[in-house]
Amino acid sequence: MIPSTEKRDIIIFHPSDFSTASEVAFGHALKIALQSKAHLDIMHVEQHVNPEQAYWLDFPAVRATLTRWGILPAGVQREEVAKAGLRIRKILKPGTDPVETMLRHFQSFPPDLIVLATHQREGLDRWLHKAVAEPLARRSGAMTLFVPREGKGFVAPNNGSVRLRKILIPIDRDPDPQAALDKALLLAQGLNCVTGEFRLIHIASKNRTAPVINLPFGRGWSFETIVRQGEVVDEIVHAEANWRPDLMVLATRGHLDFLDALRGSTTERVLRGAHCPVLAVPAMTK
Repeated sequence: MIPSTEKRDIIIFHPSDFSTASEVAFGHALKIALQSKAHLDIMHVEQHVNPEQAYWLDFPAVRATLTRWGILPAGVQREEVAKAGLRIRKILKPGTDPVETMLRHFQSFPPDLIVLATHQREGLDRWLHKAVAEPLARRSGAMTLFVPREGKGFVAPNNGSVRLRKILIPIDRDPDPQAALDKALLLAQGLNCVTGEFRLIHIASKNRTAPVINLPFGRGWSFETIVRQGEVVDEIVHAEANWRPDLMVLATRGHLDFLDALRGSTTERVLRGAHCPVLAVPAMTK
């Protein structure tokens, strides 16, 4: 589902803040790791770490979640989790800067996918709260699934079922959206979702024409391309609100210039207005 060019284990990385608000993102990370037979690294960063306090080993509740999903029987020990095909590392790190701490971890254990919850803040509220999700994704260069705390996901928390039938992909010539489409298909197929709709949206202008994309017809998915005119972020957010996709997938290349760095990249600005999970695929990902 998440292929790697190197002969190494797939790693899914999920930062946890031990809050109930991040449980939906945790469920997505757990489900994808389970289906991929991947390592799941769950990391929590706090300023003062007391090794004698092992409370964090119970968060997030992996065994309770797998029991609720019907994968493990109730009352199993922690060692039984491996029998479900999961290899989980719960990592507690001291630090005052979560982003820097996680990036150092990535030097030894580079993730194939980061799954994290994100706040959808704007303006002054955004500056008053230290951002973690967007800087971590941007600086790591890894494919990242953002699950909004205030929205809904495609993995049901109560039983682990997956609803991934409608996928929205904004497309432009730069960055090349082909990798975004390919990764979206791999994710859907890996989660046993084999039929549904793709809607490709292009925001046209005098200087932008729609790119040519290799569409894999005949695989159970239908494809529709629509063209809109207007401000890119506004049109994408409007399309997402009207169509209500289960997932949006964006090709991204990071910040482009000084102004973009101040207000956020197109991906980050779309992310703040979306109600569904957003998969950001770096343009260099193949």
